[in-house]
Amino acid sequence: MFMSRSTEIWLIRHGETEWSLSGQHSGRYDLPLTANGEEEARRTARALDGRDFGLVLCSPLQRARRTCEIAGYLPHARLEPDIQEWDYGDCTGFTRAQLEQKHGRWSIWDGPVPNGESIDEIAARARRVIQSLNGHSGTVALFAHGHFLRVFATQFLGLPPQHGRNLAFTTAAVSILGYDDGFPAILAWNRSAE
Repeated sequence: MFMSRSTEIWLIRHGETEWSLSGQHSGRYDLPLTANGEEEARRTARALDGRDFGLVLCSPLQRARRTCEIAGYLPHARLEPDIQEWDYGDCTGFTRAQLEQKHGRWSIWDGPVPNGESIDEIAARARRVIQSLNGHSGTVALFAHGHFLRVFATQFLGLPPQHGRNLAFTTAAVSILGYDDGFPAILAWNRSAE
């Protein structure tokens, strides 16, 4: 990775949706924020306090766009299809419990994900985004989705994408990736604005 060692990447998950509340896998299904999700986004906006990001990338899905808009960054954001949520294919709309009834012991990290993206495909998207940041110095913000951001973090850190299962990420939370002593590091994780 040739990113400047002074670069920080702020990962901002969208606010609550009906399906994040119910535990249904949203994937590319384009859900709006709930009223609580809009309030979460306002709290995140206050926490970000107009921080100057040199680059803002935003998923084109409305829950991420709306969070970015409420936070005040959408006018300067570049919509980036590569940071959309994991394509869950036939698992879209189902909870983990429902998928376990169908497939036995199941998690998104182990699959199967029929007619959706494999974990290696989402990891490849994350690496493309990281590669696109090469040569960038300063602070970057990504307004995106829980599973994508967890996989993104693993790829930034040089870990297998399955390690994303160990990185909880609540709605409207902020995490920060950067460098410590020259090594890719988690500088802050899963901070919820109060």
